[in-house]
Amino acid sequence: MIEKNLAGRHIIVTGAGRNVGAEVAAELARRGAKVAIVDLDAKTAAESAAAINAETPDAAVPMSCDVSNSSDVDRMVAEAAVRMGGLDGLVHSVAITDRGKTVLTIDDDEWDAVLKVTLYSTLYCSRAVGRKMVETGTKGTIVSIGSTSGYVPRGNAIAYPIAKSAGLALIKTMARQLGEHGIRVNSVTPNKVGSPVGEAELRHRPITNLIGRACEPADIAKAVAFVSSEEAGFITGIDIVVDGGALVSMSID
Repeated sequence: MIEKNLAGRHIIVTGAGRNVGAEVAAELARRGAKVAIVDLDAKTAAESAAAINAETPDAAVPMSCDVSNSSDVDRMVAEAAVRMGGLDGLVHSVAITDRGKTVLTIDDDEWDAVLKVTLYSTLYCSRAVGRKMVETGTKGTIVSIGSTSGYVPRGNAIAYPIAKSAGLALIKTMARQLGEHGIRVNSVTPNKVGSPVGEAELRHRPITNLIGRACEPADIAKAVAFVSSEEAGFITGIDIVVDGGALVSMSID
């Protein structure tokens, strides 16, 4: 039986229409949280919320938002707090990639788009949620979904690994600045989980970790649930790598 260690919590989950974000939202709901299911596509958000509510009645409210637009993020956060009856958590799980591009081939528009959606949106969502929690005196949590691409260089992308690397610094800086308000900030980093970034369909990818199986969205969801709970009440400013040892396996012998 799943422990209801998030009972009474009100948590926004961005990118919750599918893949990791959807499973994170479902896991938080199973543990007693009320969740705002945020996606760019309103239909996708509604479908994801309906699936969660079928399993955990009245746990999810669907919302649409362009997280790369700071004004829309501010609107969404204010509305989510009202619709959920409170706000004390954020899980940010939105990214796009420039797969196939290098420093020689990427253009300005794609560079800007990847940074805006993958990095800037983390600031926009965390800032809006942080302001709301400080305003209400709420000691909550912020969790960002990272990537092992933030740790190692890639030959087939440039903007995405830069965005994820900068995201690690952003998490640590926000933890430092929000700590005095009782707000914990962390990230959870997967490797090759679910469908590839920007793709809706699952496809085979080679196993490159030490566990010998593919990372599943549930693996990430459980880690997010832990770091969002009071069981992790003394953890802030760190990245929890949930990659089956993929980063270790990249070492040069």
